Amino acid sequence: MLGAAHFPAWSPHPDVWLVVTLLGTLYGLALVRLGPRLAPPGGLVSRAQLVWFSLGLLAIWIVSDWPVHDIAEKHNYSIHMMQHMTFSLVAAPLLLLGTPAWLLRWLLQPEWLFRTVRTLARFLPAILLYNLVLVGSHWPAVVDLTLHNGLAHFVAHTIILVTAIIVWLPILSPIPEIPRYSPPIQMVYLFLQSVVPTVPASFLTFGSAPLYHYYEHVPQLFGMSTLDDQRVAGLIMKLGGGLILWMVITIVFFRWFAEEEGGYTPRRGRAVDRELQELQQMGLTN
Repeated sequence: MLGAAHFPAWSPHPDVWLVVTLLGTLYGLALVRLGPRLAPPGGLVSRAQLVWFSLGLLAIWIVSDWPVHDIAEKHNYSIHMMQHMTFSLVAAPLLLLGTPAWLLRWLLQPEWLFRTVRTLARFLPAILLYNLVLVGSHWPAVVDLTLHNGLAHFVAHTIILVTAIIVWLPILSPIPEIPRYSPPIQMVYLFLQSVVPTVPASFLTFGSAPLYHYYEHVPQLFGMSTLDDQRVAGLIMKLGGGLILWMVITIVFFRWFAEEEGGYTPRRGRAVDRELQELQQMGLTN
């Protein structure tokens, strides 16, 4: 018989604070130390990029610290699912939006790394990568391991975040060497990313027994049974993730429509000129 569930009391998570602080510090150091040497004139970093990156770090901190982390580990799998969806569909695109082109090029300097990322960011590999990580990170044996081993938990979250950044490159890449897809292809790509998770989500939503035995032995919050909690997790995977992707599809469509109606604009021209300038500095164009 499980005891009554109580909202977890505040507990410090210095490892989370350290990781978020380290990421923010490295980003700042890159702007100060590398930016003057690598960034094009006037293109160090925009105010919007600073905001996007900060919001990405904020998203990581919120779902990794108390109370979200504590509830996910000690009470409800549905909150665990929400953590993963935040890493892959919120934090990853925000961090990518906040990364200047020159900084991403510097990070991908090793030739093997650049080729690997560019290959994984192609249409079919990216779809397979996202869904393999999604299914693998929610496989019962993997979930059980991460809940009993702190290092495995950290590695799993890192894999989810890093692979999600790669998967978002066809939509948000700041560098032409790993180009964004055209708007129609972006919409098809995002649509497929929203459809494939239906399969694993259905096992969670329509299952007749709990898949994760760990959560059968911990008290559930919010008045749910273990099976109800699992069904909510399936709905978060399918409906929550799908809603975010369909919001992005809608944004892509209306931006594409506006560009087609508006044709060439000075802002678009400046963006193209800036990309060509960066490539010229790297010796990739004449």
